[in-house]
Amino acid sequence: MIRAGNVRVYLALGTTDMRKAIDGLSAMVASRFRLDPFSGGLFVFCNRARTIVKILYWDINGFCLWQKRLEKHRFRWPQSEAEVLEVGERELAWLLDGLDLQQATEHKRLEYSTLF
Repeated sequence: MIRAGNVRVYLALGTTDMRKAIDGLSAMVASRFRLDPFSGGLFVFCNRARTIVKILYWDINGFCLWQKRLEKHRFRWPQSEAEVLEVGERELAWLLDGLDLQQATEHKRLEYSTLF
């Protein structure tokens, strides 16, 4: 079960061979990205056609692997020179909903203070 609130989300930019399962993806997280796959973070991967996304995460006593396959359309996977992009939970939801992370707009957060 993914626990909401302050979860770190890492997008593995570029393309990933979706034949990889838990062992292959967790090894990639550790060796290629130098991140801890046991950290409780969400590690998100996308295939070349941008029709499949896999999310790997550690939950208390074992790995979980979540997959979404689009039957029509493509994910708007970010283009970047970096290998890993850290985003927030909200941006992950945008990505899974088909929004472009670079163009998704939201209302700016307002901070109020009292005049007293």
